[in-house]
Amino acid sequence: MENQKPKPFMNPYLAGFLLGLVLLASFVITGRGLGASGAAKDVVITTIGSLAPEYAQKSPFYASFFNSEERPIRSWLVFLAMGVIVGAFISGASSQRMGLKMERGPQIGIAVRALFAIAGGLLFGLGAQFGRGCTSGAALSGMAVLSAGGMLTMMMIFGSGYMIAWFFRKLWI
Repeated sequence: MENQKPKPFMNPYLAGFLLGLVLLASFVITGRGLGASGAAKDVVITTIGSLAPEYAQKSPFYASFFNSEERPIRSWLVFLAMGVIVGAFISGASSQRMGLKMERGPQIGIAVRALFAIAGGLLFGLGAQFGRGCTSGAALSGMAVLSAGGMLTMMMIFGSGYMIAWFFRKLWI
């Protein structure tokens, strides 16, 4: 088989427009915006309930999720997250971009890059819990309904990202 070049990335303006249509469809179909941290929370709650059912029933936080008829793992957000994962694989396969690789700067090793990526993901997840939502839920969906909180969240996300990136720039340059 000949060595095929990956297809170019989608036009960012078209991608943004399509994301807006997905967000609009989410409001029309479900009455809510998009958000990914809720799916992760539902998976964690279900895992705790399966691995330590006694603890989950005694904990006021976990017990509240299992006292209702609807199970957390059946949340529409879990199915949304699964769709994102499947869609990512389909997109990667159709554009010949499938594969395992870790992008990094010339002055950073793979182990350090992985450590920073995991630490960043954990901090972002913690921040999503403190902020009662992730960027897609708090910022995108909030801005879509012209929420001042959504706009402030988006400004803070990008502003703090730019400030923190300055300290880690040497890892990439």
